[in-house]
Amino acid sequence: MKERVVLIGGSGFVGNNMSKRLTFSEHSLIIPTRDQNQIAEIENKSLLVKAVHLVDFTPTSLNEFFKTLSPEDVVINLIGVLHSSKGIPYGPEFAHAHVEIPQMTMAAMKQYGLKRYIHMSALGADVNGPSMYLRSKGVAEEFVKSSDLDWTIFRPSVIFGRDDNFINMFGKLQKYFPVMPLAGAKNLFQPVSVQDVSEAFTAAISMTGTIHQSYDLAGPEVFTLVQIIQFAAKREGLKRPIIPLPAWMGYLQALVLENVPGPKIMSRDNLDSMKVPSVLAPNQANALADVFGITPKSLESLMQ
Repeated sequence: MKERVVLIGGSGFVGNNMSKRLTFSEHSLIIPTRDQNQIAEIENKSLLVKAVHLVDFTPTSLNEFFKTLSPEDVVINLIGVLHSSKGIPYGPEFAHAHVEIPQMTMAAMKQYGLKRYIHMSALGADVNGPSMYLRSKGVAEEFVKSSDLDWTIFRPSVIFGRDDNFINMFGKLQKYFPVMPLAGAKNLFQPVSVQDVSEAFTAAISMTGTIHQSYDLAGPEVFTLVQIIQFAAKREGLKRPIIPLPAWMGYLQALVLENVPGPKIMSRDNLDSMKVPSVLAPNQANALADVFGITPKSLESLMQ
């Protein structure tokens, strides 16, 4: 019988794709959600999926939830946010999502005897990183590694997929703007497919050799941000001139976008994160292929 998986953060882009992969592999899932209206929508995806209303992420609510679980259950934590208000060393939204929720989750696991924990981090995460995002992700990694759980950490580059919020956002923007001014134009990424990420997480559940290991995940090709924006336009059947902005003007653009009503497109902290190339180190083996036997999908696979 396959392990039952608790998928924390299972209703987002990566979570939706990962739940498909896990149920395809015949794992039953429990997905906690703070939105009671999402329960029916989540459960309608598969007979193997059960959604549980979690009022909030506090020690009390997590303990109430975890006491209903079995010590054999596997916990996957996907929760992450891209934006936060300012703070030192990081803002409160990053603190809660990236540090406090993993801490509370691991404490509840320990209290009720669960051991297997698989954690979503980010390529470039570092307690001394240049951005609040990377610092908060780095602090979380340290807490995971210092736990006595059977942990595995995954550190992907930017994750792409047909329903992602990255390629699709830039594609939509270019429908409305004849010219694309762009901060961080030369920054490097090695985009990785959400299908490959989901497959690696799923495989790790039963691979004891992945316990107490951290894996960087990336696709087969390195792109500048300009090249990614050009690809996003090509998907929409568009071709737009891109104007790279100098650093000072990029930060001014990000400052304006931080305060525009509606979904946040860009922030100054995002630009700080991009100071660290989101790519594998030179001569670093790709764990997708070397550890998990996965042939990484290219960004061009989105055109198929």
